[in-house]
Amino acid sequence: MLPGVAKATKKSGETYYRAGITYNNKHISLGSYSDEEVAFKAYLDAMELLKNKDITIDSDFSKSTLLFSKIVTLLNFRDNKIYIKTPIYVRQNYFQYFLSPTLDLKFDLDDLFYYSSRTISARGGHYFVADYGMQVTITSRYGIKPHGVKGRDYIFVNGDDTDYRYENVEVINRFFGVAKCIHRKKNAYQVKIHLNGDYIIGYYQDEIKAAIAYNKAVDAAKDAGFDKNFPINFIDECTNREYAIIYSSITLPTKYLHALLPYKNGV
Repeated sequence: MLPGVAKATKKSGETYYRAGITYNNKHISLGSYSDEEVAFKAYLDAMELLKNKDITIDSDFSKSTLLFSKIVTLLNFRDNKIYIKTPIYVRQNYFQYFLSPTLDLKFDLDDLFYYSSRTISARGGHYFVADYGMQVTITSRYGIKPHGVKGRDYIFVNGDDTDYRYENVEVINRFFGVAKCIHRKKNAYQVKIHLNGDYIIGYYQDEIKAAIAYNKAVDAAKDAGFDKNFPINFIDECTNREYAIIYSSITLPTKYLHALLPYKNGV
């Protein structure tokens, strides 16, 4: 067999070839190939990456036999002496997670352990990881509610929406049904709930009170028999007693309560 290549057989009896390389006493799998020559080419490409310091993460790899994710792993191991299976390249004060040769996300080093064992995938404009068997958005690590909208619920301070370093992600709206706004020339929090249309529950100066007002509107809808799976705000900032006091002080608007009457009457 050619150097760096091992012959293997699938359960179906089909032959294939595994490419691998040993660097700094660590054996690294480079992938599986249907042709021995192609597997050997992958080995040679990896050898060149690891030996030639003129090749950087910004080089053109369009002619490489290796997957780009594997290239990132090899270059990071060469330059930073850290072997990470996911496509991460560590910089001085942050790291890049490469989804493709033209798209990478930047994170604080504090998140290195988390992303070194999780694969990021993109869907519908959101980035997800598998976490304990569930698909969760990476923005959830910043306290952003699921499917939060950029520009409404959070912003990237420097305008770079690939920069997920904590100092660059500013959360605007932390709670369901609550949106920061200007009301009567003052900063406020608008509370809105959707039945068969939108209903304004009120405007509040305090974000926590606004979140509790939304919860109270949800409770009223459920008590009326409105069949919808409303999300609920979980509030860690106050005790159960404080929550109950605020909850009882909130009066839901008459227009909203009238809108619930048909559901109470079974219409």
